[in-house]
Amino acid sequence: MGFTAFQVRALLLRRDEVVIADVREEAAYAQGHPLWAANFPLSLLELDAWRRIPRRDTPVVVYGDADAPAHRAIDVLRRLGYTQARPLLDGLGGWIAAGGELFQDVNVPSKAFGELVESVSRTPSLTAQQVGALIDAGTPPVIVDARRFDEFHTMSIPTATSVPGAELVLRIRELAPDPATPVVVNCAGRTRSIIGAQSLINAGLPNPVAALRNGTIGWTLAGQRLDHGATGTAPATVAEPHHALARSGAHAVARRAGVRFIRTSDLPGLYEPDRTTYVFDVRSATEFAAGHLDGSFPAPGGQLVQETDHYAPVRGARIVLIDDDGVRAAMTGSWLAQMGWETWAISPAGPGDLVRRGTEPHPVPDPPQVGTVDAATLRTWLAAGPAVIDQLGSGPAATVVIDVGPSRDYTAGHVPGAWHAARARLPAALGTIGPATRHAATRYVVTSQTGRLARFAAADLSRLTSAPVFSLDGGTAAWRTAGPLESDQTRYAVAPADRYRRPYEGTDNSRAAMEAYLEWEFGLVEQLERDGTHHFRVIR
Repeated sequence: MGFTAFQVRALLLRRDEVVIADVREEAAYAQGHPLWAANFPLSLLELDAWRRIPRRDTPVVVYGDADAPAHRAIDVLRRLGYTQARPLLDGLGGWIAAGGELFQDVNVPSKAFGELVESVSRTPSLTAQQVGALIDAGTPPVIVDARRFDEFHTMSIPTATSVPGAELVLRIRELAPDPATPVVVNCAGRTRSIIGAQSLINAGLPNPVAALRNGTIGWTLAGQRLDHGATGTAPATVAEPHHALARSGAHAVARRAGVRFIRTSDLPGLYEPDRTTYVFDVRSATEFAAGHLDGSFPAPGGQLVQETDHYAPVRGARIVLIDDDGVRAAMTGSWLAQMGWETWAISPAGPGDLVRRGTEPHPVPDPPQVGTVDAATLRTWLAAGPAVIDQLGSGPAATVVIDVGPSRDYTAGHVPGAWHAARARLPAALGTIGPATRHAATRYVVTSQTGRLARFAAADLSRLTSAPVFSLDGGTAAWRTAGPLESDQTRYAVAPADRYRRPYEGTDNSRAAMEAYLEWEFGLVEQLERDGTHHFRVIR
């Protein structure tokens, strides 16, 4: 028995816990899904589920497509212990027939919320032409880029400094100590610009603050030059008077939004058997590795607000945030509370609480028992005969290597001769590889970046072929230590669909794609109204 669209909607409206799991590849997911659907590609389900859905009796509503059928995903989830995993009856067609909205793109709840914030708060903004004129006149504002540093490094506004979103309120006074200095916040598109600018305003920064209208997309469409390879970051140390002002402003806005503050010793009381509780450390990855609370997970730099559907796919769950400065968790919490989450903050935690070092291991099931081969042996096998025969060749293929890792990792470098195929699409991949090699493989070797995913995929593949199947021990990373990778030739057994190319990332986006993306964002507030399940409440 499955969930009807009306039952799912009722769960959302009551704020009961529910996961809507779209098990298609990301590119298909981005073409249209319910507002609160989270992407759980079938190819990665065993690696994602326990970390992202901590409670095994959470209702999980599943839908997919022909490449990733819901029933296969439900079988996996039930083997993992999820007792309430059931299909969305009639899939997306049933959702649409019941009057449900479909939202395009990824991280849609956060992007739609950002548009609502601008609509309600009237967040000030400046056009690319206005900001460019200030720079050219020799009176530039302080421009802060609220994205991750790697995005900023790829392309940025001239004179900008990287200050990821959660850091803005904490560090802005080090960059703009004079309250008369204008501050402009940018991202690639709109969401992080709006949320960043409004964070500074809500926290009481006296400076004139504005978002760069449409971010680097708007800058590019205006014909302005972008910088590449910029490295400017905010000072690591915050002066105590500035810190005190930031802490006071952050706590005030968090309380207005409904965030509740606790001590670390209070945290065990929030763990209840019938509630999901996420605990996120919102400091930088470096700070997290240097010392964090046992059981917490990193969500640095404001990405939790930008990618809430990824970090916390259980809608209706409880979220606890941690920092050591009294600012970052409070500000992040102020936004999550406005997005309808029950939000708590340990802001700040004491030094004695943050003692666990390194990274937190993600809970994953033991991989299947499959045959393995080390990199040296694989090298010998490949030397004994061609890994693949191209479209013009002929003869047997002694060893066929299939890389099931992310397509962009494969493109960057793979075992020479390897094919690429998403794990869930192995049946279709064999239909391509067989005719291309002109002969059945003597053996298959499956690899991924670390080899963990490859072991799951090798077990799948062994059920599809009579040829011996092996997993590369240590994955492509192990091969890299034994020999060079190949990047100049790519062999996609099926067209890659594991990654949706965002219209605002990279440096080679078409003008039409960027303009279409902005038009889509402008329409999100109206779509939220039609959907009606969001529970967003923007404070004034």
